[in-house]
Amino acid sequence: METIALIIESAKNGEFWGRVQYDDNLLVDNASSVPELEGKMKVLLKDWHELDPTEITFDLQYDVAGLFEEKQFLNAAVIAERAGINKSLMRQYASGIKFPSYERAKLIERVIHELGQEMMGIKISAKVQAKPRV
Repeated sequence: METIALIIESAKNGEFWGRVQYDDNLLVDNASSVPELEGKMKVLLKDWHELDPTEITFDLQYDVAGLFEEKQFLNAAVIAERAGINKSLMRQYASGIKFPSYERAKLIERVIHELGQEMMGIKISAKVQAKPRV
């Protein structure tokens, strides 16, 4: 199994653009969803490099706008606050109007990972319903 980096970017029309650098080729395509994009990229890798699509996995890497488009449950204002980034600037990153520096992108990534760790620690308590008496 070969793992290949697939960079995902958001397009203005709600689609996703993806790019893969393999050997000396830059393969680019677009799709309406990330799974569809993965399928198209596997076809390109098969056509250009004769790779077996069943032997390819992707290391998905997002630009900030693509991340917020794909993972719409993420709250840009909360991430901005935790990262110490101006909320308006974060909204511009999320919409693709502006692009963060490498260091700022890694800060955003770290905050999202921290939020994920917090989520993993959540336990939900539910009331146990009494069994009906017979």
